[in-house]
Amino acid sequence: MPKKVETGTVTSAAASKTRRVEIPRIIRHPKYGRILHSRTVCHVHDEAEESAPGDLVEIMECPPRSKTKRWELVRVVAKSTAVDLAALRSGARATEMREASVRDEEAKATGQASEATADGAGAEEGVDG
Repeated sequence: MPKKVETGTVTSAAASKTRRVEIPRIIRHPKYGRILHSRTVCHVHDEAEESAPGDLVEIMECPPRSKTKRWELVRVVAKSTAVDLAALRSGARATEMREASVRDEEAKATGQASEATADGAGAEEGVDG
């Protein structure tokens, strides 16, 4: 009997060499006829750890490798194009902080007050006066 081959999306890569792959299913309710969206979750063995969350992968049935792993990765069909916004924002914030500290150090070296300190002092005097 031939081995089953399925295509799904990697949803988790928390464990080493193991991926959680979801295969979407669309079924019709037997009594009411409503279309239902369902998914099958498979735990997949990824020896080279070449897949990442969000990737579209092709998996094939294999003999059991552990209590839950019954599939192995055949190939990565498409890499994920999703962008980790949290990582981008934290990177941008870190860059801004570095640039601000460099400006402050340059201002101290030349003997001038930093722009933020000068602006803040002027604004306080204007409110009080």
